[in-house]
Amino acid sequence: MTIKALIEAFEDWASPSWQESWDNCGWQVEPGVLSQAPGVLVCLTPTLAVMAEAIALKNQGAPINLIFAHHPLIFGGLSAVVAGDRVGDMISAAIAHKIGIYTAHTNFDQVANGTADVLAQLLHLQNVAPITATAPQEDPARGYGRVGTLPKAEPLYGLLQRIETVLTPPKVLYSPAADLQQPIERLAVLGGSGASYISAVVQTGAQAYLTADCKFHQFQQSRDHGLVLIDAGHYATERPACDLLVTWFKAQGVGWAQLSQKDEDFRQFLA
Repeated sequence: MTIKALIEAFEDWASPSWQESWDNCGWQVEPGVLSQAPGVLVCLTPTLAVMAEAIALKNQGAPINLIFAHHPLIFGGLSAVVAGDRVGDMISAAIAHKIGIYTAHTNFDQVANGTADVLAQLLHLQNVAPITATAPQEDPARGYGRVGTLPKAEPLYGLLQRIETVLTPPKVLYSPAADLQQPIERLAVLGGSGASYISAVVQTGAQAYLTADCKFHQFQQSRDHGLVLIDAGHYATERPACDLLVTWFKAQGVGWAQLSQKDEDFRQFLA
């Protein structure tokens, strides 16, 4: 299998044509590696630390020629490639070391076994459907977020503890918490920044919503709708899908695929 064939197989699963208009999915840097057998380092965010990791592994003999990331490297337009700039240095290193950078972002968010679907699986949701379907006629299972029922109702406190155990975030924020023993039976999930979907979640009848990057007034909005909003952090809610991607690459016949150990949460909390 070549990198070209691998990317074609991935795009059959999560087409870049499904991305949002503001997004930048697909090749970020393609330094002439399409005909090579793939060696893939998977990460959430393509940072200089991840690139340094890839170069170090390559120097140790690992056949790395592709960084496959969820978040785009080039985002919001690029007017110049300059040494000393994060994006410029990433592009320079990618070309110099023949390591391609490919991104699957909002297209991967929507699909089966994508970011939201993996969260639903980890929390054992049943009778799962998208919070917002993006192709209701063509493929009703495709869309942003997932909502479903827990195997049995559990107290909010137990659900919060289980989220901490499964996702290992540095901190979980939640509100309202008038009754930590209130039973939660219907849960919505969306990895990454999902607070803009609060109104859609309310319409699904979910009692709690797990997502990330929530602001003060979004917690207020959820409280006013009787919805428990749970923020486990961007990294913790999307990193599990990267782990699944490693498994998927190996299932496609990729001989070397590994999850980055230099991905960063970026946030730090005092103990």
